[in-house]
Amino acid sequence: MSGLYFEEFEPGMEFNHALTRTVTEMDNIMFCAMTHNPQPLHLDEEFSKKTMYGQRLVNSLFTLGLMIGVTVSETTLGTTLGNLGMTDIRFKNPVFHGDTLRVVTRIIEKRESKSRPETGIVTFEHSAYNQRDEEVAYCVRTGLMKKREA
Repeated sequence: MSGLYFEEFEPGMEFNHALTRTVTEMDNIMFCAMTHNPQPLHLDEEFSKKTMYGQRLVNSLFTLGLMIGVTVSETTLGTTLGNLGMTDIRFKNPVFHGDTLRVVTRIIEKRESKSRPETGIVTFEHSAYNQRDEEVAYCVRTGLMKKREA
């Protein structure tokens, strides 16, 4: 297990995650199929050519999931009890097939759980960037984290 326990997180910590990922056409098509999203902006090349982007966009919910997924091995693998919420989600620039994403995580705050003394709450700020260092996704996520056993 490589995730950190509640006690190991400190506000101001920053993780420049080593794992990067190139997004493929298959990622986008399969995600749209699995989530029943028929949006032609993601699936129809001819339709998308006529948009302001001139090509298909990667589904933003895939981008959000990928951004958070990249962070797991270095932050919460085996030490989280679940997400409590996500706020301030934004997509500043589009993601296209072939873009390679990297992620940075910052710890905003942490606090003891009032109802579960064996846990704590950590607030993560995630930012994803493409190969041109353009921010493509942002999210503030609150997680319920295990404490080390006494």
